[in-house]
Amino acid sequence: NSIAPGAIATPINLTARDTPEEEKDLLTLIPYGRIGQPLDIGKVAVWLASDESDYVTGTSIFADGGMTLYPGFADNG
Repeated sequence: NSIAPGAIATPINLTARDTPEEEKDLLTLIPYGRIGQPLDIGKVAVWLASDESDYVTGTSIFADGGMTLYPGFADNG
């Protein structure tokens, strides 16, 4: 199994969200309406490591607030 994160608020993407205008542009790619937090990914990892996910095998879980739903995601909007 794997986790496929979307835009998560970490230093790696700070330049894409360090001004209100850049953050607004980034949010147009996220249907959920907010940038993800590291805890969002941590919750998925904990669930995958638990017995609750016992029958989940060989899949990627997209924890991206819906980013992959947008056709424009492929070319950054």
